[in-house]
Amino acid sequence: MTGTLDISVGKLLEQTACLYGEKEAVVYPDRGLRYTYLEFEEICKKAAKGFINLGVEKGDHIAIWAANKPEWLISQFSTAKTGAILVTVNTNYMAQELEYLLQQSDASTLILQESFKGVSYTEILYDVIPELKNAEPGKLSSDKFPFLKNIIFLGDEQKPGMLTWKQLMDMSNGTSEETLKQRMLSLNPDDVINMQYTSGTTGFPKGVMLTHKNIVNNGLNIAECMELTEEDRLCIPVPFFHCFGCVLGTMACVTKAAAMVPVEEFGPLKVLKAVESEQCTALHGVPTMFIAEMNHPKFPEFNLRSLRTGIMAGSNCPVEVMKGVIEKMGADEITIAYGQTESSPVITQTRVDDSIERRVETVGKALPNVEVKIVNPNTKEELPRGEQGELCTRGYHVMKGYYKQKEATRNVLSEDGWLFTGDLAVMDEGGYCKITGRLKDMIIRGGENIYPREIEEFLYQHPKLLDVQIVGIPNDKYGEEVSAWVRLKEGEVCTADEIRSYCEGKISRHKIPAYITFVDEYPMTASGKIQKFKLRELAKSQFSIK
Repeated sequence: MTGTLDISVGKLLEQTACLYGEKEAVVYPDRGLRYTYLEFEEICKKAAKGFINLGVEKGDHIAIWAANKPEWLISQFSTAKTGAILVTVNTNYMAQELEYLLQQSDASTLILQESFKGVSYTEILYDVIPELKNAEPGKLSSDKFPFLKNIIFLGDEQKPGMLTWKQLMDMSNGTSEETLKQRMLSLNPDDVINMQYTSGTTGFPKGVMLTHKNIVNNGLNIAECMELTEEDRLCIPVPFFHCFGCVLGTMACVTKAAAMVPVEEFGPLKVLKAVESEQCTALHGVPTMFIAEMNHPKFPEFNLRSLRTGIMAGSNCPVEVMKGVIEKMGADEITIAYGQTESSPVITQTRVDDSIERRVETVGKALPNVEVKIVNPNTKEELPRGEQGELCTRGYHVMKGYYKQKEATRNVLSEDGWLFTGDLAVMDEGGYCKITGRLKDMIIRGGENIYPREIEEFLYQHPKLLDVQIVGIPNDKYGEEVSAWVRLKEGEVCTADEIRSYCEGKISRHKIPAYITFVDEYPMTASGKIQKFKLRELAKSQFSIK
């Protein structure tokens, strides 16, 4: 078992650049942009000096609202060198959500791009902060946002009230090497350095406070489970604003000097092109991404033989999809990781030499220096192996807490350091865990406990189904009833009765969906998680349920 690293994020990059300076660190194939680790370290130092000259102090909150752009990556490591806390903003946010985050996070600086998926971020910002249009860049004064002073625009155009990224970089000349060095020496690995807002699959987001130690060590252990080295090249199509992108992706790479090959905005064709052109050895994604890649009409045209490993995570990983990634994409050392933002994020992961069965039937075992136990949700007492209960974890990876939300923190963190995940799981004798559902997703029909994951795994085997989500909806007679939200494979035709007939005699009658709806897509967070609470809301209106 390896020990934990006691190092800041900024120092980690510096150390990697010293050891592997000539290795490629960052590659954007469609931009023709390439940085070696030495070049990446230098550009991050330059940005850090710019932030210091802007007046950014240790502990200040810097929010970033952008896709997987090079500036996002530079911001992640440069703000860490200054001791500022990077607040990641969901790319799907609109006016109300942005307003909430900027107020709740006490952000002093916001970095943003022009627009995303046809939505103008700058228009939203001017709508939320009308006084910005008349503000002197760097000197915003807003009653609604008393902390917010700086808006940095990722573009060449000079926007009213905003600085450009180029102006920030030019400001580096006003900060000496010694000033940056002293700032970095003042940082403690236990300082909060990253604040991620939980993606809201169950409601309103909370700011999860993560430290240098949290994300550096989680990245290191994730990389070791994949057996990453400086020879690997990881394609990262998952968003940076989510832990999947900025810990399982970028941080894991930097701990091992692997090359980062980001995809700015997910598209199956973009991913397939990046993997082939850059000979990527690893690929990350949520199941819906892998499904989209393998079902793309041009999929057979791509040479993906370089692929070896990667991670599938973020939501339930269907067995059939996992098998496809191994057999069709050739990533025979693909791993499954499980966790949540509050655990920075990975708790368990499969290993590259695990059997196919373990890699498709479990979410792996605890990372090094991480404790995992399964407890009775009511009594909180530890359960024997093989019994279902709530998964809890303790170790270096557990968050400091939710920002300015002490009661919410107490609800999930015990005094002796255990994080209660809200996920139902079973642990086998080897310590491998199977996630069986969420406490909040569990359906109780006529006194019977039904776990959606079990029905989903069964229905994934239906030859016409591309994807399926099971949610409980209110029912006067039984309390709750099972509903299935089904996506069909392209060109397939299927009826609700056909699906029910498929279930007859194979799963218990009370588990057979009473309501079946065919959909083209699911309501999702920007990080690819399916929002089941929105499906429940849709069901109420669709089936006239009170």
